[in-house]
Amino acid sequence: MTSFSQDILASTAQLQLRSIGKRYGALSALQDIDLQVQRGEIFGIIGRSGAGKSSLLRLINRLESPSEGQVLIDGEDIARFDSARLHVLRRKVAMIFQHFNLMATRTVAENIELPLRMAGLPRAERAHRVDELLHLVGLAERRDAYPAQLSGGQKQRVGIARALVLQPDILLCDEATSALDPESTQAILELLRDINRRLGLTIVLITHEMEVIRDLCHRVAVLERGQVVEQGEVWQVFGDPRHEVSQILLGGPARTGQGTAAATELWLELHYTGERALEPDLAGLTAALGSGLRLLHGGIDRIQGRALGCLRVALPHCHEPDAVLARAGQLADRVQRVY
Repeated sequence: MTSFSQDILASTAQLQLRSIGKRYGALSALQDIDLQVQRGEIFGIIGRSGAGKSSLLRLINRLESPSEGQVLIDGEDIARFDSARLHVLRRKVAMIFQHFNLMATRTVAENIELPLRMAGLPRAERAHRVDELLHLVGLAERRDAYPAQLSGGQKQRVGIARALVLQPDILLCDEATSALDPESTQAILELLRDINRRLGLTIVLITHEMEVIRDLCHRVAVLERGQVVEQGEVWQVFGDPRHEVSQILLGGPARTGQGTAAATELWLELHYTGERALEPDLAGLTAALGSGLRLLHGGIDRIQGRALGCLRVALPHCHEPDAVLARAGQLADRVQRVY
């Protein structure tokens, strides 16, 4: 998965949110939001319920207007668009939804075709575009089925095809997998990844599912009480979450059954945050810290090619614990003495 630097100049961003605020009467939903999304990026926004995720997403296609700040797409402030330009914008910024929003009395092909009919495209062009999208989302054999005859994953594929039929530049995903079972979720994530790779489509998604961010996104922003409290590449935020909310959302290594260190033991936690792209190496740890080393528990995940997680180890007490910590620090991004 491509790596996106946080230092990329703002002028290269396809989508920019500058000092965004959004109020509903006396209620402040968003405050001082600054985000940049690069062309071709998959950008995730996570947060607890009520954090402001949906309000933020709806600003990008002007279903909502900001109370303060600017939403720039290719350098243009969409808050200034009149109704004619908004019509064009919403063809270029498509959205897929949690609950599919399909028309029950129309077939799969007719649901996909509907935006083309509304846009006034000729019949032959509509038919060609629908055929392309049916093959892209893997539903060519279900073109004449009705929504009631489809699984949840198939319904979301129709929703994705319908969103892509007008060839948008940006695809917004509003909790697009939260109504699906795990198997369907993985299939939809693979489809979105394929669409991003093949079409170069920019995708902005909101979700409360950490697995979606981990498996799909290049970068992520954490939203809490209407503010961005942390953002960065996925491996950075998952590997070393700095804000309390990020730590709560992402969790950490299991702490059950830890036990208590014996009086003759030194317990260490070795954290792998991805910062130095280090790999957990038990043989190397044993060589550096001594053959008495025992692995107590741990969990290592792999995100964007980097090992992330924590190992807890025990080793016999020595008279130079600081030297042991220093040696361990060469083999992990961060080391903490537990006992």
